[in-house]
Amino acid sequence: MEKQTRITPKYISGLSENEIFVFGSNLRGMHGGGAARTALKWGAIMGQGVGLQGQTYAIPTMFDTAEEIQPYVDEFIKFAKSNSDKRFLVTPIGCGIAGFSVDDIAPLFDKALEVSNIYLPKEFLDYLNSYRGSGKD
Repeated sequence: MEKQTRITPKYISGLSENEIFVFGSNLRGMHGGGAARTALKWGAIMGQGVGLQGQTYAIPTMFDTAEEIQPYVDEFIKFAKSNSDKRFLVTPIGCGIAGFSVDDIAPLFDKALEVSNIYLPKEFLDYLNSYRGSGKD
């Protein structure tokens, strides 16, 4: 299988009109730190912890287990598929303040590899490409 090469830039300082900044949030939508704080400049809304907000998309990550994040990632992937005119730049959600590792979060995005307008962090792609290349899938 061909390896996915759509990589989110490590540092995002601006967005094109069709780009969406995808960040980890909490359900209460208190965007006080990390990528969530950065998202405020592109339309993230305080008090809204899930979904599209301006040129951002919030995925809640403040849970006890990575499995609790999966339904929100699945909903995001479905949303991205239905908005093919947009490019979704996923940040390393859950791997900062939420305290998860790449090994915890990257597998949640396996289905995103098949969606041409979703860009993933290099560390997520490295994990997923390695996992798929190992025959474990």
